[in-house]
Amino acid sequence: MDASDLRIALFSGNYNYVRDGANQALNRLVGYLLKKGAAVRIYSPTTDTPAFPPTGDLVSIPSLPLPGRSEYRAPLFIPASVKRDVRAFRPDIVHVASPEILGHRAVTMAQRMGLPAVASVHTRFETYPRYYGLGFLEPPMLVALRRFYRRCDAIFAPSDSMATLLRAQRMNDHVGIWTRGIDRTMFDPGRRDLAWRRSLGIGDEEVAIGFVGRLVMEKGLDVFAAAVKALKARGVAHRVLIVGDGPAGPWFREHVPDGVFAGFQQGTDLGRAVASMDMLFNPSITETFGNVTQEAMAAGLPVVAARATGSESLVRDGVTGTLVTPGAVEQFADALAFYCENDEARRAAGRAGFEATAHSGWDEVNQALVDGYLDVLKRRGR
Repeated sequence: MDASDLRIALFSGNYNYVRDGANQALNRLVGYLLKKGAAVRIYSPTTDTPAFPPTGDLVSIPSLPLPGRSEYRAPLFIPASVKRDVRAFRPDIVHVASPEILGHRAVTMAQRMGLPAVASVHTRFETYPRYYGLGFLEPPMLVALRRFYRRCDAIFAPSDSMATLLRAQRMNDHVGIWTRGIDRTMFDPGRRDLAWRRSLGIGDEEVAIGFVGRLVMEKGLDVFAAAVKALKARGVAHRVLIVGDGPAGPWFREHVPDGVFAGFQQGTDLGRAVASMDMLFNPSITETFGNVTQEAMAAGLPVVAARATGSESLVRDGVTGTLVTPGAVEQFADALAFYCENDEARRAAGRAGFEATAHSGWDEVNQALVDGYLDVLKRRGR
């Protein structure tokens, strides 16, 4: 059996209605599977205004706006019509991309149909409550996540550091790696555009500290704002360039009043924006991989990041950037000041990051997950 023999039913809480790193990875995976001759059918909530066209055949799942985060949809259940669709599709394996209601129902359905189920891990959901004053929910969320992931035949982490954490949390006995690739035509130092920077009011010789991502509190916006404030108090010359949008945008603008907000960027515009920064500052601890970190490295930028899952597997401390204890504002300010004031160190770390990402192609990455599918099917005797 090889990739061309596979029939995969993919369940995702968000396949294309809001753009993020997780669903873009899923769409790239589906594109690769279809290219290899596999059959794929996707089941996810949908909207009338998706962020981008879906790759593959997408079947809509009933959903409602998520309370407090209406841009996201909460799937309600798997209706009988969809269950009939799954049976008619005759999948070999069920892939679940998020541990919410839809994911639980999909795993239950797979078990009743005698099919293996695997899950890919895209974010550290258990850390989210602490950003909204609900830290007491973290232990029960870990219990719920463990129950979900242990019902799967295997789970796939995007980084070695995340895989180590999942094993320590006893999430599953079979933890594989499905990392993330990078589009080197989009993220490259050659896309640096000084004219674009000037149009935003950033001078050629000014050092721009960058942030890239959705503007939501779980991305560590509070730590970012505090570290930049500490840097300013020290009198270190710098600019702040923020790329992205989201519900916490007003809060971020208030707490980073000197920041240049370039808004949401995509495609080659995003590649230009990243390459036009001088370093990336990523204080988040919720990522399981950190696509923006790898993209910044490919664009030749040093990265200052929290010593957390994802970043630990990407950033070589002192070589391609600096890893800092999560939440340590003054240490983050130290690292940022070092790269602001040392041009050669900044350039050297950028070159090292560019070289480190030279062989991170999407086809190699996605084939590793295909091999994981085949291993699960072999263990199940299918």
